[in-house]
Amino acid sequence: MTAPVFVVEDFRDAAAVGRYVLDGPEGRHAVSVKRLRAGEDVVLTDGAGRWARGVVADTEGKDRLVVSIGDGGVREEPAEAPRITVVQALPKGDRGELAVETMTETGVDAVVPWAAARCITQWKGERGQKALSKWRATAREAGKQSRRVRFPEIAEPATTKQVAALLAAADFAAVLHEEGSEPLATAELPTAGHLVLVVGPEGGVSPDELAAFAQAGAGPYRLGRSVLRTSTAGTAAAALLLGRTGRWS
Repeated sequence: MTAPVFVVEDFRDAAAVGRYVLDGPEGRHAVSVKRLRAGEDVVLTDGAGRWARGVVADTEGKDRLVVSIGDGGVREEPAEAPRITVVQALPKGDRGELAVETMTETGVDAVVPWAAARCITQWKGERGQKALSKWRATAREAGKQSRRVRFPEIAEPATTKQVAALLAAADFAAVLHEEGSEPLATAELPTAGHLVLVVGPEGGVSPDELAAFAQAGAGPYRLGRSVLRTSTAGTAAAALLLGRTGRWS
């Protein structure tokens, strides 16, 4: 079994002295929930690509763990190429968190919450900030669970105009749509750069949105014969791209 991953805030001291004291919520989880003991392997990461292998040297109380950094020291994992971003329309209830969780586990690099015209859920004021915080916390926990050291970026909510600008700057852009004339499985893809997928709400992408995205260079593509829910379509499409671009090879 691979070593569990824990998030740290700053590696500077670890790099200097070869040890790191894991405390706070992460330390408490390691000691009281994972029940780690001296001699067990761990991975520490800042979630932005910097990471280190270590061995538990000692535990202090119920919420502190002393980790000896391995000989490799603190390393930097380069960003994957091509970069894959999913623009996710806001689903109902906790389906947004499900989408973020599975896309993180799959390997998506960024998720952009999108307030589409036909979204039932709307993020406004304090409620919107709370929902965004939940998405970011979900990405962090799913990143740890899936042993990632570079967690996906969860961007600020975007308007349709902002999504169109993102699509226009992409090296490949696609809107997942059940009536798309071309399957995503046969689309011509770049081997580098930035790939952006748009996942609409349960009510579908509106004609005006489709027109704006087409003008930005993003055509409609279909995944297959079945129609997926908004909370699963992004994960399925991202997995297809990860396989086709060689990131899963």
